[in-house]
Amino acid sequence: MDKNYINIYNNLVQLTRNKDLYKDFKNQDTFSDRLIFFLLHFAFFLKVYKENNDKKILQEIYDFTFRQVELSIREIGYGDQSINKKMKDYLNLFYGMIDKIHSWDELDIESRNSILVNFLDNSSNIEYLVNYFENYRLNLKNNTLNSYIKGVVKH
Repeated sequence: MDKNYINIYNNLVQLTRNKDLYKDFKNQDTFSDRLIFFLLHFAFFLKVYKENNDKKILQEIYDFTFRQVELSIREIGYGDQSINKKMKDYLNLFYGMIDKIHSWDELDIESRNSILVNFLDNSSNIEYLVNYFENYRLNLKNNTLNSYIKGVVKH
């Protein structure tokens, strides 16, 4: 069953590798920056699909995705104690993202800017990122969850 969700995870990773996201970073992008982008993509993904889809499937996607994140952190070489702390930090960050983007649809540009600055203070081109994530949200809305599970959606 988990293999059904690898397409979603791989799609999120591919989106995170978009060089345009990092082009105006003040410093060189790091694993942490990439993980923040990954979590933002995943937060928008869950926000869009939580309304009209089976909560059990979304929970399975959530569990699978965070298991994959944990495996990635292990591959970097963190020890068990460090991984637990890092995962707790990343989960708290993720829940903060979910909370902040909950009403994204109703927010004006300035409010959206401040949300992303909150998480991506390393970027000097927040306006580009706001447009990027709005387009990403609209793309999600125009595709079904099943199309992401099957891996037929390309960006």
